[in-house]
Amino acid sequence: MLRRFVLVFFDDILINSRSLQEHLEHLREVLSTLQHHQLYVNQKKCSFAQGSVEYLGHIISAEGVAADPSKVEAMTSWPTPKNLRALRGFLGLTDYYRKFIKGYGSIAAPLTEQFKKDSFNWGPKADSAMEALKSAMVSAPVLALPNFGQQLVVETDASGLGLGAVLMQQGRPIAFYSQVLSGRAKLKSVYERELMAIVKAIQKWRPYLLGRRFLVRTDQRSLKYLLEQRMVTEEHQRWLSKLLGYDFEIQYKPGLENKAADALSRKVECSQLIATSVPQLVDWGNLRTENMTSEELGSFREAIRKGEEIPSGYTMEDQLLLHRGRLVLPRTSSQIPLILQEFHASAIGGHSGGQKTYQRLAREIYWKGMRKDVEEMVAQCDTCQRNKYQACAPGGLLQPLELPDQVWSKVTMDFIEGLPKSEGYTLILVVVDRLSKYAHFIPLRHPFNATTVAAVFIREIVRLHGFPESIVSDRDKVFLSHFWKEMFKLQETHLKRSSVYHPQTNGQSEVVNRSVETYLRCFAGEKPKHWVRWLPGAEYWYNTSFHKAAQVTPFKVLYGRDPPTLIQYKPHSTSVSLVEQQLSERDEILGELKKHLLRAQNIMKQAADHHRKDVHFDIGEFVYLKLRPSRQNTLARRLSVKLASRYYGPYEVE
Repeated sequence: MLRRFVLVFFDDILINSRSLQEHLEHLREVLSTLQHHQLYVNQKKCSFAQGSVEYLGHIISAEGVAADPSKVEAMTSWPTPKNLRALRGFLGLTDYYRKFIKGYGSIAAPLTEQFKKDSFNWGPKADSAMEALKSAMVSAPVLALPNFGQQLVVETDASGLGLGAVLMQQGRPIAFYSQVLSGRAKLKSVYERELMAIVKAIQKWRPYLLGRRFLVRTDQRSLKYLLEQRMVTEEHQRWLSKLLGYDFEIQYKPGLENKAADALSRKVECSQLIATSVPQLVDWGNLRTENMTSEELGSFREAIRKGEEIPSGYTMEDQLLLHRGRLVLPRTSSQIPLILQEFHASAIGGHSGGQKTYQRLAREIYWKGMRKDVEEMVAQCDTCQRNKYQACAPGGLLQPLELPDQVWSKVTMDFIEGLPKSEGYTLILVVVDRLSKYAHFIPLRHPFNATTVAAVFIREIVRLHGFPESIVSDRDKVFLSHFWKEMFKLQETHLKRSSVYHPQTNGQSEVVNRSVETYLRCFAGEKPKHWVRWLPGAEYWYNTSFHKAAQVTPFKVLYGRDPPTLIQYKPHSTSVSLVEQQLSERDEILGELKKHLLRAQNIMKQAADHHRKDVHFDIGEFVYLKLRPSRQNTLARRLSVKLASRYYGPYEVE
């Protein structure tokens, strides 16, 4: 009887039946049982043969389970909290109904942040989140009641930010599930996150699934063969062990079709999240809808239709309001926090500074106050604060190198060493074109010599750009080798070595090195041995980032066009005339680039020399020499380098 057609919660008894006749039989059986145990019910509080009934804050009917309207009304009329106690009461009520709200965690994130910071600071984001929760509750779906005679379906998905799942039957949702990933979990591979989503969802709905055969749908094709694969890592084995005892089949479902679970996995915890995010996080349909229906933008649309005077730059195209060719969003758009997250904290955004993040975003989209929003978000980014370098003024007069005439005619090279072993790689060869600033980051293994580095250079650089005319590099033993110099001499290339232990001579590579190290620190900091997996993303991020000195991205200098847009809000086409225009624009870009770089170089030299003084040594004078740390360690021959001499000599200038 119990749980077959009777549910009991303390003194509440719910009897469900498929027909009136069956209901009468069930009532007779329940009342007889109560009488046998001398238990009595209050007739005034009883309801019999009802089409729907209120039960534990829910309305249960033949259609399914819905939230109690009186509770929904209590939530929608809840006043703006003045303290944490009032906010806790509101979240406690809404959290009870979170299974009705798709992406509850994402919507409520600005509210839960009030507790994490241990201070109450109510602002526009929190106010918008509260209104969004109220709106979501008003439009919450009716959840279907499970029929255990039919197959249940679990649809799962994982993104760089969270996990999501939907329990369904015959296309109707029974329950939603979502979870924000922790910092360490966000660094897992896509395969591992998708596997985690499956395990977590099955564990969540264990009472529904255990003992029954069910279907799991995922957009990770390789997981289709999960039960047949050999688990080579302990972590994979642990995850798989959690599924023992369940009878299920895994079916591949492309992400475009797996919309419900996909949306649930796209959770933003706060402005510091980085997750490796991907462009699909942004809801393109919502962008178009907000652009076309926003009351805030309605005045501009109406003015354009009537031909009235409006601020310059606004146009209409395919019923979309654009500002200088970019999609316009209302200031109150619910997509703005997600867009900011994507363009700053994702693998493509690379945790760039305010200027680069704004320039990357401004190429594609626009809203009023966008620059200020970007600056505030970057300033509040915890990952940036923990991992970026502090700028400091260098010493000595600046000696800038002459600008090249062509891309990839003159390059700089350097190594990033001291990295943990990642898939066998222990260092990075950084090659930068001095004109376009385009860079390649190539992983290398220890031990390496001139022959191996030369082979990598030909395979990765010469193959794409040809032999350069000159190379600026540090005075490293690799570059000093006879083989290296002879190889470039045969190619009519001259190796320009920097002065001893003066890496600023190769300043371009030094700046790029710091950028790469910061990127890897942000994304691989919690799993340092996985840094090589982030290297391609670091290269794409750097080459598509706006350079203030050049006033353009390296990608556009090299290819004559902007990189593919992240926000696909309208269809695009390419014609022959457009290609010709891009080629012509590329020549103009190179001309403007040289002007910008010369101007930036002059400004940089004047600013640097203002705080420095020139030092000149005559032949015959004696000087002390400061060695690079590696040479210092060798000469010191001490256990503590901190106690070793910092300068050696004196040596006579010849």
